[in-house]
Amino acid sequence: MQSEPQLARSVIVEVALQLAERSSWDRIHLYDVAREMGVSLADIHRHFPNKDAVADAWFDLADAALLRLAQTPGWLQLPQRKRLQLAYSAWFDALSGHRRVTREMIAYRLQPEHVHLQVRGVLRVSDTVQWIREVAMLPEVGWRREAAETVLTTIFLTVFTRWLFDESPGARSTEVLLRRLLNAADFGARLLVPPARWKQLFGSLS
Repeated sequence: MQSEPQLARSVIVEVALQLAERSSWDRIHLYDVAREMGVSLADIHRHFPNKDAVADAWFDLADAALLRLAQTPGWLQLPQRKRLQLAYSAWFDALSGHRRVTREMIAYRLQPEHVHLQVRGVLRVSDTVQWIREVAMLPEVGWRREAAETVLTTIFLTVFTRWLFDESPGARSTEVLLRRLLNAADFGARLLVPPARWKQLFGSLS
């Protein structure tokens, strides 16, 4: 069961998202959220110092959904590539209820005057990719780990961009792209991993 502060934070985030669905993320203010909830701005500030922190909390929910995958019974018995695919998908699926608003959050952060948000965004992407690696339980170390992180970050950004604008049923287009990129990454990894180690590490998606 959630503690009271955690519950309050989640309610604030959901109310902000619902208000943004009625207009846009750029147009809502924290005083709108406070008024909708029947609380004071001080109550909102107790949990969030600004609206950008509310957006961060929305992405935190995606991270939490990703982390829960590691508790799935039989998770470690799945092939590594399947774990990786499911890890990416869990993160995107957690945000699917508010895809348009999520797109607006990203657009807001990419505005030229928001360099500080862009720096934070780069760090956040790095953290999320690290957690994707942890949840997928990737074993690489040293230079292979660094190479893998570069590839996984590229996949994350490419697939996220497609997901933001994906209108296909069930974001099917995004899933197809993700599979394609993971297949390409597997092919590249074959050039770096000895054949005897390949099957153990990468298995198959089936």
